Amino acid sequence: MQSPVEVINEDPFESALDAFSHTIERDIATRQLTFPTFLDLTIRIKRVCDDASSSLDDIVRVIQPDALLSARIIRLANSVALNPGGKAITATADGVRRVGLINVRALAYAVATEQLAGECRSADARLIASGLWMHTIDVAAWSSAIARHLRCTNPDTALFAGMISTIGQFYLLARASAHPRLEEDLNRFGEFVTLWHEPVARSLLDALDVPAAISTVFDDQDPYGGSWPPSELRDVYFISCLCADTPNPFLQFSPAMRTALLQAATRDVDPEQLDNLRESARETRDSLLAALRG
Repeated sequence: MQSPVEVINEDPFESALDAFSHTIERDIATRQLTFPTFLDLTIRIKRVCDDASSSLDDIVRVIQPDALLSARIIRLANSVALNPGGKAITATADGVRRVGLINVRALAYAVATEQLAGECRSADARLIASGLWMHTIDVAAWSSAIARHLRCTNPDTALFAGMISTIGQFYLLARASAHPRLEEDLNRFGEFVTLWHEPVARSLLDALDVPAAISTVFDDQDPYGGSWPPSELRDVYFISCLCADTPNPFLQFSPAMRTALLQAATRDVDPEQLDNLRESARETRDSLLAALRG
């Protein structure tokens, strides 16, 4: 008598996650990163900004076809943080001059990731992508505002570092669109993102030639130096993450946990000093956040 054939009930999600995992491992190992469409404009802008022979007209020519990006640049140029005199800026070229090339890159990334949030297949995935975008610009605005208030590091560099700090998570979200099954269990997919976002981010930053000084924000092993006031970019970024009002949907901490982390990192700091810093930087942060949101 022939024995019955054993039926294996394979979990479709696990199969999709396994295939996706191999894709990401290959991306990192071969350094052949497949840049999603949402990064195309960011890469083009980076290339023209990095080219020493590029003129302002060359840079504006790349930016102007994207009306949303042009509008964001002008809005940021007219923000209280960058234009305290209040003289209205209405032309893209003038806006680029005012905000600087680092902030142009940051805004290009902000616009691109905002558009990605609407491209996810499921409503839940779009909600996560949107939440991640809101968290990213919140952290970026705090980073620039704190750096500007303390004068400890370049505020524009801090803004850019905050904007690209979630690049690994956005990359994984974009690449996952080829595996629709992954959106069926976003909690399990989130665990994968938490595990993989740092090595993916480092590979992306290397491929994009992002300066090493900025990539220090990904140092999860030693996220805060402990000195006060914050004196390094990674310290400003760490404090900004915990100050942000919008949580990272992949790294959800309760308000109590975020407060505990902040207190642990700044245990030698007078709480009143920390509160004063947040209140002093909040107006600048609110102005920058409004400009980034559009």
